[in-house]
Amino acid sequence: MKLNPSMWLKALRIIPHVTKEEWQALDIISRWLIATRAAVLIMTFLSGAFAGIFALRVGQFQFWPWLFVTLGLVLAHATNNILNDYTDYVRGVDQDNYYRAQYGPQPLVHGLLTKRQLFAYAAVTGVVALAIGLGLIIFRGGHTFILMALGIVFVLFYTWPLKYIALGELTVLIVWGPLMIGGGYYVITGAWDWNVVIASLPYALGVTGVIFGKHIDKYEADKARRIHTFPVVIGEKPARFILVGMLILQYLLVIYLVITGFFSPVMLAVVLALTTFWRIWPMFKAPKPAEKPADFPEVWPNYFVAAAFLHNRNFGIVFLLALIVDAILKLI
Repeated sequence: MKLNPSMWLKALRIIPHVTKEEWQALDIISRWLIATRAAVLIMTFLSGAFAGIFALRVGQFQFWPWLFVTLGLVLAHATNNILNDYTDYVRGVDQDNYYRAQYGPQPLVHGLLTKRQLFAYAAVTGVVALAIGLGLIIFRGGHTFILMALGIVFVLFYTWPLKYIALGELTVLIVWGPLMIGGGYYVITGAWDWNVVIASLPYALGVTGVIFGKHIDKYEADKARRIHTFPVVIGEKPARFILVGMLILQYLLVIYLVITGFFSPVMLAVVLALTTFWRIWPMFKAPKPAEKPADFPEVWPNYFVAAAFLHNRNFGIVFLLALIVDAILKLI
């Protein structure tokens, strides 16, 4: 089957809609990227990148451990996305044009894959992630096993029951910050640093904001299905205000870390992302529109999640570039 690099790039930017006929013409890489919702895997790659740069700041960066840490994290996230679709389909959640089946192809709902085929995707992706994790345990030892065990628990139980009992958002905050960045730093350097854990939170809050926005977008559908995400528990309007507060807290934490001396003042460059914040924050003053706004991009029905994702991407890029400069200044 002919490889389709243009589809690879598209699947890394957005979650593309494809018909069953188009799916059948795709190469295996394109199918895997679409099935794993690869566009959101960039958030995990950035967490791995931050772990590596924090290691660089103390002169202990090692390329191969960093590469395998990052690859293992991305594959674990991909496995979770596949299992999320599998679990929700089996539980009947994704039926009747549920939110997940609207913003992108749900492989089982849209008949792109059988349950056996989707489970095979999850198994292969998960086994590779597990193999990398076992290799890192052998390499680093110490608390690496505990970190990997926690990761496995979150991969297997995020979709159910954690998301159903208002713990999904907290799980995301823990995973994308302390576990991925703090834990990745530990595996690369052999040292646990609570300052790194705190410094992981500005970015982790952005990722949590993305899932928070998604759950606000799904508020009515989740409430009807008795999926008690945190926004369902606290209400739609309070959830919108909390999400905005989380985005503001990203900047405040960076300022705090500059004041305490952990970050150099160069990290204040994150204020450049405020241009994106000012663009999106008016959206949170009112509930999600019933219909797609005329000038809204093709990602609909993603609305609040699209805004949070845009902010997280831009904040994350500036945070990454500033952190690289910060690391260089620290090593000089």
